[in-house]
Amino acid sequence: MATTAPKQPKTAPKAPAPLEPDADLEQDAAPKKKKKKRSLLKMLLLLTLLLGSAGGAAWYFLGDQQSEAATKPGMAKAATAKSAKTKAVSSKPPVFVALEPFTVNLQHDDSSSQFLQVGLSLKLVDELYVDAIKQYMPEIRNRVLLLLSSKKASEISTLEGKKSLSIELSKEIVQPLAGRVPAQGLDSVLFTSFVVQ
Repeated sequence: MATTAPKQPKTAPKAPAPLEPDADLEQDAAPKKKKKKRSLLKMLLLLTLLLGSAGGAAWYFLGDQQSEAATKPGMAKAATAKSAKTKAVSSKPPVFVALEPFTVNLQHDDSSSQFLQVGLSLKLVDELYVDAIKQYMPEIRNRVLLLLSSKKASEISTLEGKKSLSIELSKEIVQPLAGRVPAQGLDSVLFTSFVVQ
């Protein structure tokens, strides 16, 4: 008998060891991923802040007017009516009515007398009020003359004095028109000439 060599268990050939990634490549990839995540996070945070500030600015500028109206009783309705009136008024062009020039003696600042010669135009919001103005013109002229002659040259020579005089004239002109022309019908009194001598 022939001797046979003892059988050695057959072992499977060794599989090659799995390739391990280089430690350097893995270390480079991790910071890149972190940098991408950070930059994305920064962009989202910046976008959120930007949208938040834009919303805050809109709330401040638009909401402030509504909050003021809401805090005062009855002002919400007035604010709504005023905005509706402004829209209706702004759609029509204003109407101007020129008054004949006024020449009056002013009150004395010192011993010398001074004169005022002024030209006025009334800015009306609608043409409907022109007839009422013309109908009451003698009374309007009387009120304007009395007001102008009660002033001193020093009171009306400055810009503030002229603005104040324009407001006073508006109040005087609207008085005889009460009931026919609402106070909002007369937008303003404009000076077309203004001479103090």
